[in-house]
Formats: sequence, structure tokens, C-alpha cells
Amino acid sequence: MSGRTAPCDPQEIGALFLFEKLTPEQLGRLCAEGRVERFEPGPVYAEGDPATCFYVMLEGTVVLYRRVGGDDVEVTRTSQRGVYAGSMQAYLGDRVRQVYNNSMRVTEPTRFFVLPADTFAGIMQEWFPMAVHLLEGLFFGSKSAQRAIGQRERLLALGSLSAGLTHELNNPAAAAVRATATLRERVGKMRHKLAVIAQGSYSPEVMANLIDIQERTAERVAKAPALSPLEASDREDTVTDWLDDQGIPEGWRIAPTFVQAGLDVDWLDQVKAAVDEDILPSAIGWLNYTVETELLMDEINDSTARISHLVDAAKQYSQLDRAPFRHADVHELLDSTLLMLSGKIGKRIKVVKDYDRTLPEIPAYPAELNQVWTNLIDNAVAAMSSAGGEGTLTVRTASDHDRLLVEFRDTGVGIPAEDRGRIFDPFFTTKPVGEGTGLGLDISWRIVVNKHHGNIQVESEPGDTRFQVLLPLTAVEEESA
Repeated sequence: MSGRTAPCDPQEIGALFLFEKLTPEQLGRLCAEGRVERFEPGPVYAEGDPATCFYVMLEGTVVLYRRVGGDDVEVTRTSQRGVYAGSMQAYLGDRVRQVYNNSMRVTEPTRFFVLPADTFAGIMQEWFPMAVHLLEGLFFGSKSAQRAIGQRERLLALGSLSAGLTHELNNPAAAAVRATATLRERVGKMRHKLAVIAQGSYSPEVMANLIDIQERTAERVAKAPALSPLEASDREDTVTDWLDDQGIPEGWRIAPTFVQAGLDVDWLDQVKAAVDEDILPSAIGWLNYTVETELLMDEINDSTARISHLVDAAKQYSQLDRAPFRHADVHELLDSTLLMLSGKIGKRIKVVKDYDRTLPEIPAYPAELNQVWTNLIDNAVAAMSSAGGEGTLTVRTASDHDRLLVEFRDTGVGIPAEDRGRIFDPFFTTKPVGEGTGLGLDISWRIVVNKHHGNIQVESEPGDTRFQVLLPLTAVEEESA
């Protein structure tokens, strides 16, 4: 938006704090190469447009905005003479993308001293070469450090995730190996017991009864009810007494297996009625091996299913087999991240999921949102570790007007009030030296705000800290680009 041009007075601009140290010749050059413009209430420039001018306010009121989701969020409002905005990094030239980083409006008739970006860059390099070198070093050095430490932080996060995943995979894998070795032993004993039975002079009807009982026993194992420890103990005592009454050796060892499989005294009475008395001990022993093999196969199935689930969760977390940008279910992303971090969370921290499953899928970069969840969960765990290592992490999803809310609530030590305004700044951290890079929340902010056009906000007091991520439910045009 162009304003009305007015004469430039060197004395007027020389009274501004930005130019007060300049010589009369320098002020004269500024007036000759720049201009004074008067803008009526409304927009001056828009975020993302090419940065063509450097603006210094002479009088009036300016408001700076940043685009967040579908809304303009006010960043600064001031009437102080001499405040400046626009192409402030023009001296960097084409080494950075020269666009406006915010939008500027005026709320009343306002006058600006306006300097074209190329002129501003040339004057800076001619009048203040040392300052330009220092500013360039600060800008690019900060970017380089941020990039290097960001890579280091990602490697540390990857190492932590790998350790947690390895730990989670080791348990079911070890259980499957143990169960397989035991199963081989039980099958061998089962074959031996069957050979002993077969060598006896038993009628085909008796053998058919044994086979039928074996089949029905296997079916019963699959439908075994879950018992409380007290119920299981009572049944084991009852089954042990029944086995002892029948003269079955080591009934105390067999009883727990039968109870775990859902076999009770009524079932054993049916077995006793189906076979001759002299074959009952062998039949009970054979059924014991049958039950053990079924239980071991269930254990192997559970272990391999757990491994498969962990591998699926790892794929979901990394999104290696998915499109970078797509519609995603945030609950799947949250679950995979929590599973990947379960080793780091530990058993002393209780995780509560308060999900609104009616929420729709949202357009997103899933792998990058998983990085956001990782950073926020990691910070919550660290806060609770500082508070004694115990606590509750609550992950909540809900609808917030036209946005989706993901909230991470922890019962840690909280964030001091004086630090809350800085937690999203690069390199700022409240963790001890060496334990934090200060980039986790900065990266999360850029992913949510800049890439997804959402927002992150925080509320904190000791024992109740909440990080809230707000994501748009519909795609923004820039996202597909």
C-alpha cells in the first residue's frame, strides 16, 4: 500500500534515536535517497511479500502482526517515534530470502521515513562496514550453530529412542526364545507319554476318548478366564487336593498349570469318568503336557505380536513409508511416540490418555509432528524427574473451534514466570549445563507455527504445566507448496 509523499526534513529525521549520531551530510543523503510517506489507517505491507523498503515511524501508531493459522496475531503495538520495521536484513543481500517477516498496519494517520531496501543496504555497507560484518557473523553464526546443535539434538533423540525401542523389543524377543526352548522340551515329553499310552492294551474307544479330551482341553485353554491372585490360589489348592486323592504324583506342580488353563475339578471329574483308573495318571500327565504346549504357544504368539506391534509403531513414528504431507490421525502419532519413549518415561510416571476419538484426521507433516510430541514429552519427563521422578503425564485431545487441541500436562516443578516468555527462544534452556540444547521448543515452535500454521501456548505453575498445541483442521494453501 502506497501513501502520500511529503518533503523530507533532515532535522526531523536527525532527532530520531536511530539517526541521532549521523552528520548533517549523512542526514542530507538519507533525505535525498529516501522519502517521507503518510499512510491512512490500514495495511502498510504484508508478511511474505518481497521486502522492498525500510520503514522508520515519524509519528502515529503501528501494529505488527504474524500469521498464525488463519488468523493475524498481534505482536507489537506502539506509538514511539523512531521505531523501525521492514527490510531490516537487506544488507545480507541475496544470501537470505528478502521478504517481510511480519505484517504492518497503522491505526491512525501515520508518517514514515521510507528508504528503499537497496539504498538501505548500500548505506549500511558504506557507513558501517564493521557493524555489517558483525551483524553478518551474528546472523549466519547463529544459523550455523542452530543447525549443528539441532542435528546433535536429533541424534541424541534418536539414540534415546533406539535405546528405548531396543529395551522394549528385548523383552518379548527373550520371552519367545525361552518359550520356544521349553516348548521343544514339552513336545518331546508329550511324544514319550503318548508312546507309553500306545504301548498299553487299550481299546480304540479309550484312545478315541483321550484324543477327544485332548482336543477339548486345548479349546478350553484358549478360553481360560482371567483370575485374581486370590481366586487362582484357591483353585490351585482345590485341584492339588483332587490330584492327591487320585494318587497323581507331584499334584502341587501340575495344579498351577491346570488352573492357568481354566481347568477345574469338574473338568477333571469328566476326564476320570472317560478313562480307566489305571490309565488316569498317564492321561493326566499327557493332558498336562498338552496344556503346557498350548500355553507356551500362546506366549510365543503374544511375544511375536508384541514385536510386530513395536515394529509397526516404529514405522508409524518415523513415517518412513508415508508421504511427507498427508491427512493423519493425531492419536496414532501420539500413541507411536509414547510407545517409542516408554523406556525413557519409565514406570514411575503414570501416562493418562484423554483422547477425543471423534476428532477428524488433519492435514499435516506427521514425522515432524512426532518430533514435536517427542520434545514436549521429553521436557515433561525432565520436569517430573526434577520433582522426584514420579508424576502423571496426561495427553489430551479436543476440539477448539476450528482447530484441534493436543495438550501435554505434567505434574513437574513448573516453569518460573520470568522464563515463560523465553522458552521458545533458540538456545534458551532451564536444564543444567550439558543436559539441554535450548532448541527443542524452538524447533517445535517452527514446526507448529511456521509449517502447520498452528500455535503453541503454555500455562504453568508448580505441579501443573500444560503445553497446548493448536493445529488447523483444514489445509492452508502454502502447506501443499
